[in-house]
Amino acid sequence: MIAKVAEGDKEDVDLAVKAARQAFDHGPWPRLPGSARARIMMKFPDLIEENVEELAVLDTIDAGKLFSMGKAVDIPFAAKVLRYYAGAADKIHGEVLKMSREFHAYTLREPIGVAGLIIPWNFPTGMFMWKVSPALAAGCTMVVKPAEQTPLSALYYAHLAKLAGIPDGVLNVINGYGATAGAAITSHVDVDAVSFTGSTEVGRKVMQAAATSNLKVVSLELGGKSPLIIFDDADVDMAAQLAIFGTLFNKGEVCVASSRVYVQEGIYDKLVNKLVEKAKAWVVGDPFDPKVQQGPQIDKKQFDKILSYIEHGKREGATLLTGGKPLDGKGYYIEPTIFSEIKEEMLIAKDEIFGPVLGLAKFKTVEEAIKRANSTRYGLAAGIVTKDINVANTVSRSIRAGNIWINCYAALDNDCPFGGYKMSGFGSSLGLEALDIFLKVKSVVTPLFNTPWL
Repeated sequence: MIAKVAEGDKEDVDLAVKAARQAFDHGPWPRLPGSARARIMMKFPDLIEENVEELAVLDTIDAGKLFSMGKAVDIPFAAKVLRYYAGAADKIHGEVLKMSREFHAYTLREPIGVAGLIIPWNFPTGMFMWKVSPALAAGCTMVVKPAEQTPLSALYYAHLAKLAGIPDGVLNVINGYGATAGAAITSHVDVDAVSFTGSTEVGRKVMQAAATSNLKVVSLELGGKSPLIIFDDADVDMAAQLAIFGTLFNKGEVCVASSRVYVQEGIYDKLVNKLVEKAKAWVVGDPFDPKVQQGPQIDKKQFDKILSYIEHGKREGATLLTGGKPLDGKGYYIEPTIFSEIKEEMLIAKDEIFGPVLGLAKFKTVEEAIKRANSTRYGLAAGIVTKDINVANTVSRSIRAGNIWINCYAALDNDCPFGGYKMSGFGSSLGLEALDIFLKVKSVVTPLFNTPWL
């Protein structure tokens, strides 16, 4: 056992929402000038950087994430996200409109109210800041529910927010299970917007709860089954590194994992050999060990689910090239696993596995690659590896996905919106577009009398 945390239920959610509503309706946060919110927000990332060691430890013991990666990437990026949205806080404004009649009109972009933010377990720090930062910048108050598997760093961030000077009631963190605390947030009539990251199955329930309660605004970042398309002219070493990183990063517990890799026939054999070689050299073990590249899966449920999909792959006729087994000894460790000859009707090609499992397939033409890449109910991301700009342009415009990476993969940045098509959801994280769910546009119109012009 790592720690004990309080389990919030509907009554606890009611108290948290009441505090957030009071802070929104009567508190200073939404009424402060954006520049004043920005000054307070800027203190928050400084405190995060002062406590980077503690935060990285919490995410490692909670989620099995690599400690070295937490210190070097996850926690520093969270601080950068906060600073980005602090910089946006005083740049939120409406427009003066050109009316066709004798009226003066303008728009305001006002904070929507109380936001419910529901965080997944695979990136406890990153997802917390992706949601909290734009909500703070917009002037909203919020109730945050971290995943029940990873509650600890969220509590620490709430502590640091208070130290930074964010007023009481603005940022409320409540731990609990999705079926109780999460459901209470999504169905609460005093919550004005919900931003959820998680499975498509639960995303449907979030939408239903929003519709049957108060028609609250919803943003969903859901599952993915992202293709990586590698063409004959690609640099094989680079392509192999992108494919292995895209699948095995964070032990495959990534919504944009490049779990379907399509390789043009001219370099297929060479690339497959490289991938198998890299997978066999991939170091799995203690996430506190700086030499380790892959820690344990989040819990036994996910561990068993991944192994079940590997068995499905074998039964359905895919060829297992390497891996496919749990590691000997204690812990939820799974070997990096590569299948070849996957077909779109196979479960391992259709479903989001959320584990270190890569599926390979061969293609001949650009048209075939596009068709196969789009043969999925998801549309979160895709990768393209080619030296031909015309091929890159054609394929990037043809794939129905919200994020296309050309000769790179998982290239996320503060200013680059992140969201999906189809059953991967809607709404954006990151970029200025992430502010939209937390703002409402109000039109203000007044008559003009005896004006010489409109």
